[in-house]
Amino acid sequence: MRLGYLYSRYPVISQTFCDAEMLALERRGIELEIGSIYPPLTSLRHEHISRLLAPIHYAPPQQILKIWENNAKTTGKWPRELVDQHERKYGPSVKAGQRARNALYFAEYFARNGVDHVHVHFANRAAHTALFLKEISGISFSVTAHGQDFMKDLGNDDLLREICAAAEFVAAETDYSRELLCQRCPDSAAKTYRVYNGIDLEHFPPPVSATINPVPRIISVGRLVAFKGFEYLIDACAELARRGFDFVCDIIGDGPLRETLQAKIDILNLSPRINLLGSLSQRAVFEKLRAADIFALSSVTDQQGASDVFPTVIIEAMAAARPVVSTRLAGIPESVVNDQTGVLVSPGDTTALAQALDRLLRDAELRLRYGRAGRARVEQHFRIDETIRPLLELFERISVPAPKPRQRRASQREAAAATHQIAYLIDRWPDKDLPLIERELEEMKRHNVPIVPLVCELNSDARLNRAMEQTALALEFLPDPMVIEAEWRVNRALAQKLEEERAQQNSRAPSGIFLRQARFALVLRRLVMEKEISHVHATSFRALACALMLKKLLDVTVSVTIEPRTELSRDWIKAALPRCVGGRGHDRKLLEAQNGSFVLDKTSGFHLTGRAKFWQQWAELLLRWSCSNRKSKIENRK
Repeated sequence: MRLGYLYSRYPVISQTFCDAEMLALERRGIELEIGSIYPPLTSLRHEHISRLLAPIHYAPPQQILKIWENNAKTTGKWPRELVDQHERKYGPSVKAGQRARNALYFAEYFARNGVDHVHVHFANRAAHTALFLKEISGISFSVTAHGQDFMKDLGNDDLLREICAAAEFVAAETDYSRELLCQRCPDSAAKTYRVYNGIDLEHFPPPVSATINPVPRIISVGRLVAFKGFEYLIDACAELARRGFDFVCDIIGDGPLRETLQAKIDILNLSPRINLLGSLSQRAVFEKLRAADIFALSSVTDQQGASDVFPTVIIEAMAAARPVVSTRLAGIPESVVNDQTGVLVSPGDTTALAQALDRLLRDAELRLRYGRAGRARVEQHFRIDETIRPLLELFERISVPAPKPRQRRASQREAAAATHQIAYLIDRWPDKDLPLIERELEEMKRHNVPIVPLVCELNSDARLNRAMEQTALALEFLPDPMVIEAEWRVNRALAQKLEEERAQQNSRAPSGIFLRQARFALVLRRLVMEKEISHVHATSFRALACALMLKKLLDVTVSVTIEPRTELSRDWIKAALPRCVGGRGHDRKLLEAQNGSFVLDKTSGFHLTGRAKFWQQWAELLLRWSCSNRKSKIENRK
C-alpha cells in the first residue's frame, strides 16, 4: 500500500498528534504522501516537523483549480452527478463544487505518486473531499474522527453518515467520540474503532528530580477560544489570590479571545500573576511544562456546542510528570484518572476549579505523587509506538496490499536520473515581460525536453487566455506566502548562509529582491532535490537571483534568458552571468562578453513566434547542460 494523508490545513500548531502519528509510520518504513488543501494560518512550526521525510504538497490557488474543473468537464472526469446530488441534498454551505475541485487535483497527485489509500484526520471538509476523491479516482480512504469535527464543523449528520459509509474504516480518538459516532452512524458502527492519539516519549525523558518552585507555577496551553474555558481559570486564579496564595500562571496559546482575556486579567489586577505568552514552539512548550508545578485546562462546551474531546496537551503534561487539573468533559476522563493522576471538576465550576488548585498548591507531596502516576499512565497507554498499532492493523485489513517499506522514491530517483529533469524557474506568471512563455514551454515539450515549470508567484490579477489556461495545468506553483515564510524561519542556518554570501558580494541585488528570492530558494531547495533536477533555467534576472542561490545550496547548473529591461543593476548582471553555464538574449555585446554558451535569441524578439531551428538548438543546449552536470555528480560520488 502507498499511503496518503489528506488535510484541510497542515500543519496546525495545536494538532501535534497528527505529526506524531505520521512520524511513527515513517519510522516503520512506511512512505507517505502528504496533501494539504489549504495553507497554514501561521508561519510558526514545531521543530519536529522537519523530521518528516514526506514533503507537504499544497493545492494550487482556487483560480488554477477552476481551470482543472473546466478541463475535467471537457474530458468527462468531473463528478457532475455527485456534485449535483450533494448540492441538492445538503445545500450550498457544504461547497460541493469546491470539494470536488480540490479532490480532482489531489486525485491526480496521489495517483501519480502511486498512492493506494488515503487517510484523513477530522470528519469535516477534508473527509468530504476524500469522498469526491474516491468517486473520481477509486482511491479508498479512511477517517480519524475527533469530536468537534463531526459534532459541529461538518454541520450535517446525513453527510457524516455518507462519509462514514464510503470510508474503509473510521477511527475515533476516544471511547466517548466512538459512542457518539455510532449513535449518529449506526450502519457504520461495525467499522468504527477507538484509536487513541499517542505522543512520542522521546521528547519527555523521565524526570530526574521533581520540580518544586519557591513560587508555584501553574501552566495552561490551548487556543484562546471559548471552549478552552480560560475565563474560568482566570476567575479561579482570582479566588486563589484572595485566599493569599503566591503563584504564577502562564497561559500559552493565541486566538480571538486574547484581548478579552487580557482585559479580564487587568480588571482583576492579576497582571503580576497571569501571563498570556502567545503561541510557542513545541520545544518551548515542553520546557515550560517541565518547569511548572501544576497543569490546568478548564475545558467547557461553548454556545455553539464545541468542546475539547481529548486534548493532547494533557497527555504531554502527564508525560512531563505534572499533576493535571481539568474537567469531566468528553474524553478527558479517559486520560486523567481523578484522584490518581490529577483532579477533575465539573465544567464551568469556578469554585471547584479553585479548590482543586488550592489542594495541590498546599500539598507538594500530592503534586509529586499525581505527577508520577500520570507519567506511568502515559507510558502504559499513550506511547505513540503503542497507539499506532491498532491503526496499522486497520490499514492492513484494507483489501489492497499492506504498507511496505520505502521503495518508490529510489525508483523515482532512477527515473529522474535517466531523464535529466530541467527546472524552468518563472518568477511570476503570467508576466507581461515574458510574453508567450507558454509557447516556449510547448516547444520544449515538443522537443522532448523534460521540463518542470516552477512558478514562484501567481499573478492573480491577470486574465488568462486559452493558451495560458492549457499551460496552467502543467505548471507547479509554490505554496502560500505563509508556508514560504515558515521555511525561512525554520531554516535559519541556510538563510544566514545566503545572507552572508550576499554581504560579501561587491554587486548586490536590492535587499527586497534578495529577501523575496531567498525565501523562494529555500522552498524550492527541497522540491529540486525531490525531483532530482540537475539544471535550472531562469526565465528572467529576478528568477536568476533565486537560481544562483539554488546553485549555492545544491550545486545545480544554471542558465538564464536575458530580458531587455530589469530592476537589477548592470553591475549585478555582469557579476551574475559568469556563474551561468549559458543562456540566451538579444544583447549581442553582452553575450559576446561571456565565456559560456550564450546564444543570440532568434525567436523574433520576445514574441516567441517560431524559428524551429533555434528551438532545436536551444533544446539541445538545455539537455547538454543538464546531462553534463548529472555526469559530473555521478563521477564525484564515485
